Formats: sequence, structure tokens, C-alpha cells
Amino acid sequence: MTQTLPAGLTASAVVPGSTANLGPGFDSLGLALSLYDEIIVTTTESGLQVEVEGEGAGQVPLGPEHLVVRGVEHGLAAAGTRAPGLVVCCRNDIPHSRGLGSSAGAVVGGLAAANGLLAQAASTPLSTAQLIQISSEFEGHPDNASAAVLGGAVVSWTEHPDDHPAYRAVPLRLHPEIRLFAAIPQERSLTAATRVLLPGHVSHADARFNVSRAALLVVALTERPDLLLAATEDKLHQPQRAAAMPVSAEYQRLLRRCGVAAALSGAGPAVIAFTTLPDLPGEALEFGAANGFVIREMRVGAGVRWMSGVVAQR
Repeated sequence: MTQTLPAGLTASAVVPGSTANLGPGFDSLGLALSLYDEIIVTTTESGLQVEVEGEGAGQVPLGPEHLVVRGVEHGLAAAGTRAPGLVVCCRNDIPHSRGLGSSAGAVVGGLAAANGLLAQAASTPLSTAQLIQISSEFEGHPDNASAAVLGGAVVSWTEHPDDHPAYRAVPLRLHPEIRLFAAIPQERSLTAATRVLLPGHVSHADARFNVSRAALLVVALTERPDLLLAATEDKLHQPQRAAAMPVSAEYQRLLRRCGVAAALSGAGPAVIAFTTLPDLPGEALEFGAANGFVIREMRVGAGVRWMSGVVAQR
């Protein structure tokens, strides 16, 4: 039997952006970033009102198809609850359509806000495992979603991928000397548009190459940052996507020629760089400025947080 929430309940969530793949870890490695969206949800007697400030304002839909709204509704439904009406306010700092986890963040943030409502209705909030499972179902892979839920670096995987997939993730402890820089272009790209560029089959040699680099990347991220340049090499998705985002691909190659471990962030076109140096090389900074990239140093993001009745803080 479905429980209907009363009007006047308020909950909030703060959710990080994320970068996925990290080079060779296609659909499996992710890292939360210190970019945060804030979500405030209030139950009402009826209707739906969606307000968006910051990234995505004037561009994203303001109806039931909004990903935060869908996340809230899925979270409530999973607990056997519904809200007759909602006001959803989003204050966004995660850039949209750049490969920085805005879609996963919206879903995870909506689910977390639903937890804040459930806690006020004597219903059991969704567990961490449920947050990962439900949010990953939206995209069909758990890398960005699990990073947004858990925070930090994560290794994620899918069990029973062909029959009721179960999504799992475990955290990694990032080496404290690693510094993160995101190069964010004005250009936008949709994951669905770049995923179709990937071949349906890969060679045994390329698969073997990526397995070795993904395994090495776990070591580099946690214990041996001196191995990051070799560990972030990839043959499964970045070369195939390069033609769709030539400037980002050239920037990635430039950074790597300068000795900086760099990869497309998710499906791009943002580029993520890992280094133990205090800043990116001057040549790379000049290229970024000349080609419209905003360079932002990032910290490792905290996992999603939710609160009932008050506004969660970044």
C-alpha cells in the first residue's frame, strides 16, 4: 500500500560532480569532484514546480522529465511512498554535457532528497546500496553514480549484466599527493552521441592492453602516483571519440607530452589531469586559455549528503 506524504515537508541534498573512466577504466572507475549541486525539495498539495539556478538554467526541462524530479519520484516509489505535489529547487555548479557527471548527480541528488522526505514520514530511507543501484539503472553503468553516492575514488562493476543487472561499488583511498585539474570547454557533448562511435568488438590485444592499464591505475591512484602517466593510457574509447572533440583530444595529447597524466572526463569534452605538481605546465595553460577552456583545480568530492527540514550545506 502506497503512503502519501503530507504537504509542507522539506528536504535538501548536496551532490558532487564526478569524472569517470580515468582513461582505461571504461564504465568502471570513477572519482567524485569538488563541484556540487544543491537541491531543495518541498512537498505540496498538488502540481510540480521546478526552479533551476546556475548551470543548466534556461536549458533543462522544468517538468516531470527533469532528472532530479525523476530521482525524487523513484526514491519515494522504492519506499512505497508518493508526494501529491512537489517544488524542486536546483542550484547547480556542475557543468552540463561536459563529462563531469551532471546527469548522475541530478539522479543521486533527487534520490537523496527523497531520503530526507522519507525520514520525516517514519519511512526507512534508502540504503547506500539502494542509492547506487537505482541511480545506476538510469545510465546502465555505475561509475559516475557510485562516485556521487560514495564520494572519493571508486571501482564499480555490474553483476548479471544481461539479466536484472546489479550494480556494485567499493571506494579507493586516493594518494594524498595527487592533485586534480579539470579543463572545461565551452563545447558540449552528449554521452549517447559519443557512445555510438565505439565499436561493438575490440581486438584481444586492445582488451589486454586496457586490462593491464586499469589494474595499474588502481596502484597509481592509491600508492604510486609516479605511474599515473602510463596507467591512464587507453585504447578502448578515447581514440574513437577524438574525432568528435578534436580540440579536447589535442589538449589531452599536449598534457601527456608535457608529462601530465590526462584523460577525457567520462565521454568528454572536459579533460581531467592528474599530477603531483602544484600547477599545470605553462604551455598547457596557454593552450587552454587560447582555446576557451576554463581550468579549475579540483579537490576530491565528498559523497552525497541529505538533510530533513533544513538546507544541507556544500
